[in-house]
Order: sequence, then structure tokens, then C-alpha cells
Amino acid sequence: MRLFRGAQDRRHAKALQDQLELIEAGLLENLGFASAVADAPARYLLDAGGKRIRPMLTLLASELGEGPNDLVRQAAQAVEITHLASLYHDDVMDDAKLRRGVPAAQTVWSNSIAILAGDLLFARASTLVSGMGEEAILLQARTFERLCLGQLHETVGPQPGDEPIAHYLQVLADKTGALIACAARMGVMFGRGPIEFADPVMEYGERIGVAFQLIDDVIDLSPKKEQTGKRAGTDLRAGVATLPLLLLRERAAAGNTDDAALLESIDLGVRAIADGADPALLDPEVEALRAHDVTRETEATARRWAEDAVRSLDVLPKSSVKRALERMAESIVSREG
Repeated sequence: MRLFRGAQDRRHAKALQDQLELIEAGLLENLGFASAVADAPARYLLDAGGKRIRPMLTLLASELGEGPNDLVRQAAQAVEITHLASLYHDDVMDDAKLRRGVPAAQTVWSNSIAILAGDLLFARASTLVSGMGEEAILLQARTFERLCLGQLHETVGPQPGDEPIAHYLQVLADKTGALIACAARMGVMFGRGPIEFADPVMEYGERIGVAFQLIDDVIDLSPKKEQTGKRAGTDLRAGVATLPLLLLRERAAAGNTDDAALLESIDLGVRAIADGADPALLDPEVEALRAHDVTRETEATARRWAEDAVRSLDVLPKSSVKRALERMAESIVSREG
């Protein structure tokens, strides 16, 4: 993710990378457990890598004030550990086979151990935040509540009277956007930035979080397995309601016969796979959905969320930090894996 350009920006990029390395060292230290039974599963997803978007955003937001310091780095670690914890739980609930190109934790150990590893990480994140003041504790608690509500609403699905696409976007805002928003606000808080920047960067964070997940819906259909670490159409084969599928359902319900036929074929294939059929059964439907207008519409929706995120920053003065935040939004919707 190239956020800086030019000689001065390259120096800025080097300083940011140095800070990220300090955070990475802190993550390794904080996810070490004396018990060997706990240590291996708790460090598993950290060792698998990741984009570290949340710590990067915390660091950038801190530069709207006095810049990185011990508390900023501690906040970045707490947010990233919370994110990692949520992945353990998500993979158990989704019965995921892969995460970041490696077998999901519950396939290596068990559902129970993966859940407990996630719980350990949530506890460690809370320990970090506990010494950072009442405002930080409250922010983390409210963010954690939104993570849980997002997962609950995704699991239960839209209720009578709910509009499915609006329901889906709210799930993304809660499950992903809320924690990225928290990362941004903590950067302003502990970087001692102007208080009037706190809400705008939170809005920015939530919106790029939704954009990130919408692009993931597109990437799920990508044939570039070496980039995604997953088989093309993993979510589709598992019956996960991504935006391309929801848009297809909307068009089928409006009377488009071609879309209705594709949707019926997808639904039949998903049921067959759930009953033990070869996942390759859905290869033609995955290809058809990838080429369909609904996938282009999903990309366009992601771009609108990213553009809205950038507009949230209008109150910020022009600076290399603001330009980096704008480029981060663009990078998120331009990625292919």
C-alpha cells in the first residue's frame, strides 16, 4: 500500500515503517503466553501475516497531532489484537478452511481451542486498553459491542421488514468498519490531535471498512488463487450472502428471467455442496457471477463508500497525512487480493 510519494514523503514512509516494526515487535511480545498450550494457537494468525491496516491508520491519525508515542503504539496493538481475536471466532462460525493462505485455526486444533484462543486475545487487548484511561476503555467496549452485534445480525439474517442490502451494509459497518473507526479515533486521542478531528476520522475509518469488505466480495470471485489464498467463489459455495449475490436476488425478484435462472442454479449448487457434492460443481456459476453486471455494481458501490470516506476528511488541513489517508482509501478499492 503506497501512501507516500516524493522525496519528503519517502522519508515519511520510512518513519511510518519504523513505527510499524515497533508495533509488530509489541504484538509478538503481547501474544506470547507462558503456557505452551496457549502460546501456539494464540500466535497462529499473527504469524500468518496480514495487512496491518488498523495499526497503520492509528499511526497516521496520530500525526494529525503530535505523532506516534508509546500510547499510540499501545492503542494500535490493542486494536490489531482485537481484530485477530475476531478472526478466530469468525472462522469457527463460518466453518472456514483457510485464513491468510494457511489452514484456519480450528482445522489445526479444534473449534473449542480456536474460540478460546480468540478469547485470550480479547482479554489481552482489554489488558492493554485498561491502563489507557476511561475514554479508551469505553471506546473499546462500544466497539466490541458493535463487533458482536454485527456477527449476530449476520448469523440471524434480515428480519421481516428488513431490506436485505441495507441489512448487509450495516453488518459490514459493525463487523469491520467499527474497529477501523476505533483505530483512527485512538490515533487522534493518543497523538493529542485536535478533538474536532476525532469524529471525521472515525467516519472515514468506518467507511473504508465497508469499502474494504465490498471489494472482498469481488475478490472472492477472483480466479487469482495465489493472491486471495482461497478458491474462487469460496463465499458463494458456502452460501454466504455477499453483495453480488444480493444484487442478483434483487434483479431476479424484479422479474429478470436470466438472472432468476442463474440464481436458481447457484442455489441448487450450494445445497448440493452442503450435502457433500464436489465444490467444483459451482465453477460455471462462479465464472458467470464474476462476469455479471452485479459484480461491477459491487465495485462501484465500494468506490462510493471510499469516496464518502475521503469527503469525511474535508475538515482536515492539507498535509502529507491527509494525502496518505486519501491514498489509503484508493488503495483499498484498487486491490486485487
